[in-house]
Amino acid sequence: MTQTTANQTPEQKARDIIDAMLHEAGWLVQSKENINLSAGTGIALRETNTVSGSADYVLYINRNPVGVIEAKKEEEGHRLTAAEDQSIRYAKEGIKIGSFLLTNEKPFVYESTGTITRFRDIRDPKPKGRRIFSFHKPETLAHSLKQGSSLRQRLQELPELSPEGLRKAQVTAIRNLETSFKNNKQKALIQMATGAGKTFTAATFSYRLLKHAKANRILFLVDTKNLGEQAEQEFLSYQPTDDNRKFTELYNVQRLNSNYIAPNSHVCISTIQRLYSILKGEELDETNELAPTEENTWMQQQLNKKEAVPVAYTPNVPIESFDFVIIDECHRSIYNLWKQVLDYFDAFLIGLTATPDNRTFGFFEENVVSEYTLEESVIDGVNVDYQVYTIETDISKKGAVIQSGWFVDRRDKLTRKNRWQQEDEDTDYKRNDLDKKVVNPSQIRNIIKEYKKVLQTTLFPKRFDKDGIYEVPKTLVFAKTDSHADDIIKIIRDEFNEGDDFCKKLTYKSKEDPKSVLNRFRIRYEPRIAVTVDMVATGTDVKALEVLLFMRDVKSKNYFEQMKGRGTRTIDSDSLQMVTKAAKSKTHFIIVDAVGATKSKKTTSRSLERKPTIGFKALLDAVKMGVTDEDLFLSLANRLLRLEKQISTAEKEKIISLTGKTIPLIAKELLTAYDPDVLNDATEAIITKIPREDHTPALYTQTRQKVQQELLTKAASNFTGEFCTYIEEVRKQNEQIIDHINIDTVTKSEWDTTSISNANEIVNDFKSYVETHKDEITALNIYYNQPHNRRNVTFAMLKEVLDKLKADKPLLAPQHVWDAYTQLETVKGEQPLKELTILVSLLRRVCGIDTQLKAYDKVVDDNFKTWMFQQNAGQHNRFTPEQVDWLRLIKEHIKNSYHIEVDDLDYTPFDAQGGRGKMHQLFGNQMNEIMNELNNILAA
Repeated sequence: MTQTTANQTPEQKARDIIDAMLHEAGWLVQSKENINLSAGTGIALRETNTVSGSADYVLYINRNPVGVIEAKKEEEGHRLTAAEDQSIRYAKEGIKIGSFLLTNEKPFVYESTGTITRFRDIRDPKPKGRRIFSFHKPETLAHSLKQGSSLRQRLQELPELSPEGLRKAQVTAIRNLETSFKNNKQKALIQMATGAGKTFTAATFSYRLLKHAKANRILFLVDTKNLGEQAEQEFLSYQPTDDNRKFTELYNVQRLNSNYIAPNSHVCISTIQRLYSILKGEELDETNELAPTEENTWMQQQLNKKEAVPVAYTPNVPIESFDFVIIDECHRSIYNLWKQVLDYFDAFLIGLTATPDNRTFGFFEENVVSEYTLEESVIDGVNVDYQVYTIETDISKKGAVIQSGWFVDRRDKLTRKNRWQQEDEDTDYKRNDLDKKVVNPSQIRNIIKEYKKVLQTTLFPKRFDKDGIYEVPKTLVFAKTDSHADDIIKIIRDEFNEGDDFCKKLTYKSKEDPKSVLNRFRIRYEPRIAVTVDMVATGTDVKALEVLLFMRDVKSKNYFEQMKGRGTRTIDSDSLQMVTKAAKSKTHFIIVDAVGATKSKKTTSRSLERKPTIGFKALLDAVKMGVTDEDLFLSLANRLLRLEKQISTAEKEKIISLTGKTIPLIAKELLTAYDPDVLNDATEAIITKIPREDHTPALYTQTRQKVQQELLTKAASNFTGEFCTYIEEVRKQNEQIIDHINIDTVTKSEWDTTSISNANEIVNDFKSYVETHKDEITALNIYYNQPHNRRNVTFAMLKEVLDKLKADKPLLAPQHVWDAYTQLETVKGEQPLKELTILVSLLRRVCGIDTQLKAYDKVVDDNFKTWMFQQNAGQHNRFTPEQVDWLRLIKEHIKNSYHIEVDDLDYTPFDAQGGRGKMHQLFGNQMNEIMNELNNILAA
C-alpha cells in the first residue's frame, strides 16, 4: 500500500490509496502525460475529460473505455451515495479529446474514498450501488463484457423451476430465493427443518445458477471438514432432472484441502478456517478443520479475540472469485467473527440453517426467503416427531459428598492414569460437577441400567428377534467430554453384556477412524450404540437412529435443536430393517433425557405428543364424543401421522373413501384448530370487513372464538363412528403398545409431562429468588418495599433484574415461570412477547400487586381505558382527538419501556410527531403533570 505523508491533502491521500488498490487488482495507473493504452489489459487513466467535467479515473480494457471511478476524501465516506449522479453521468457521457468526442457507454461505475468503495453495473435491470471490498480485476470486467449481459440481468431470465424430484418446501425455498436474486438482494436466508434436504436444495439452485445464469463459480462454506465431505457427496450424487448426466459430469466440484483454488472449478467446498488461511496466505493444519468450535483450539483462539478477524486484499483470490457464497449451518455464532471474510467477496450470500437466531436474522438483513419448521416437516412426512422420556437419579439431581478420610482414585483427564489417595477434606460436588470435577461410575451405571430396562418394558417393548433376543434400537449418546464418553462406553458394554463392536465412540479423538465407525453405524447392524461429544451433533445424517440419550446438558437452544435433528430423519422400512431387523417402520424417535436437557432450555420446536399415557382408542372416542382439548388434538394428530407411515395403500384408500381426506390432511385440520397464526389471520380477515368505529376488544375476542369453533368443528367432523372403528382396527395390527413402569432404582423414570408439583417448584423458586434479592436490586426493592414508587421503575432497572436472574438462575427464565403459573392458576391475557414484559407481570404477581398473573401490557391497556373513562366522565371530552392520539403514544411507550420521562419525547416515536415541543403545544403547562400521572396510573 502507498505510504501517505503528513503534508498531503485528504484528497491526495485518498488518491494514493486508490492507486495502490488498483495496482493490487492488476490495473496500470497512468496520467494524461504518460498515456500508453497498450501497456496492459487494464489501464486506469487519471483526470479524464468528459462532456460535463473531469472524471477522476476512466478505466480502459484493451484500449476501450469501460468504466469510471469518482474519488472522494475519506471523511466524505458517508456521502458517497451523493456522488452517484456525478459518476453515472461521467460513465454515460463521451470522452473529450480536444474537438473529438469518444462516445461509448462505460457500464462499470465506482465511487471510492480508498476506505469505502461502492460499485454498480449500469447494465443491470435496476442498477443499484453496493459496497465492495476493493476493485475488480481487469480480466473480470473483460469477461463480463464478453458475456454480453450482467449477472443480475441474467438472473432476471431464469426459467420457471420444475417441481419434479423436489419436495414442496424445497420448491418454495428455491423459487423465493430466485425472486430475491431478481430483486437484487445481496443476502438471503433459507430456514429449513433438519432432515428436509437443505444441501440437496443448495445443489439444485447451484445447478440452475451455473446453467441458466452462467455463474462463474459458487462457494459452499462449512465450518468442519465432516460437513464439507457430506456436501461434496451431495454434489457428486446430484442428478439434474433435465439432463442425463450427473452434476460433476457437467461442472467441476472441488473440495479445498490446500490453498489452491483450481481456475476451472465451478463449485468450491471449503471450511471457513481454510478460506481465512487462504486469504491470509498461510497454511492450515487439517486438524483445525476437524472438530466444531467446541473442541477446536485454533478456533477458540479466534473466538477469544472477541472481534472480527482481519482480512486484506489477496491478488490470488480477488473479490470476484465467487458469484455466490452458500453458508451452511449459518446459525453458528462463529459467523459473527468471520463477517469480514464473508464480506470480502462481491457475491450473493445465501444462508442455510434449521435454527436461526437473532444474530442470523441480523446478518442476513431479515431477508428470510423460506421458513419450514419441524412441525410442518412432520405433517408433510418429511421428518418424524419425537417423544421425551425422563430418567433421573438422586446424584444426577443433588450431587453428593466425598468425605475426608476416604481412599479414592484420582485420575488424570488426559492420560487417564490413576493414583490412590486418602482425601484430607470433604468434597461437596453438585450435578454440574459430574464428569468434570468428579466422576461417579454409579451415577452413569444407574442411568444405563434403567435405559436398558425401559427399552424392553416401555420404549420399544416388541423388539425381539426370532430367537427371543432383544434388539437394541440404534442409539446415539451425547457425552460431555471425550473422557466421559470412555466411561459411558465401558459401562454400556458391561451392563448390556456385549462386546466392543456393540458400542463405539464417535469423536474426533477416537483411535479408530471416526468416518469408518460412522459409516458402519449408518448401514451395518453393529454398532448398536454410538457415543459422541460433538462430532455427530450437527449436520450428520444417520437415518436409522431411533433414540437420542442425553447425558450432557446443552446451553444453546440452537445447538440443542441441531442435536435433536439427528433423530428426525425418515427412512423407508426396508432400509431400516437392514440395520434393525425387528423394526417394522420408523414412526417417531425418542429423546431419553437423563440430565434435564429438555427442561434447561426451551426448544424452538415442540413434540406433538401431549398424552403419551392415553390409548389411541380413548383419544378417538374423546374426539368422537365432542371433546376439543388442545393436547388431545395434538396427540391424536401425532398418532395418526405415525400410523400413516405403517398402513398399506389399500388401507389409505379406504380411509379416503370414508372421509374424503387423507390422514395427513385430517391431522393438519386437528393442528390448525389450535394454530395461533391461522386463528389470528382468519380473525383479522373478518375484523377488517367491519367498520373501524365498531372495533372493540370484545368484538375481536368473540370473532376469534367463533373462528376457532368453526375450525374445531371441521377437524372433529372427520371422526365418525365408522371411521373411528376402522382406524382402530387398522391400528391394532400396526401400532406398538407402550407399557409405563416406574423403576425404583432411580428417582424418576417416566414420559415427560408438565406436572403440578414441578410447576409449584418453579414458582416457589422464583418467589424465593425475588424475596432473597429484594434489598440489593433497586427495582425489586421498589416493588416489595415502596409500591407507591413503582412509577419510577425504569427499563434499565428491570434489565438489571433480568440479567442477574439469567446469570444466577437460568432455569427461572421468565417464559418458563409464566408457563408454570399457567398450570397453577387462571392467567389473564396471552403471554407477552417481550421477556421484560413477562418479568414485570411476574413481579407484580409475586409482590402481591396483582392477585392473579396478568400480562403487564394488558394491565397498562386496562388502566389506560379506565383513566380515559374517568377523564371523560369528570370533564366531558376533556381531550381533543389529537391529544388522545398523543396520550396513546405515551401509553404504548410505557408498555414497552415501563416509564416515560421528558427526554424520551426527543426520540422515536415522538420525534416524528414533533417531540416535546409538540406535546407542550398540545398540553401546555399540564404536560409534566400528565406524564407523571400516566406513569403513576398505568403502573398501578
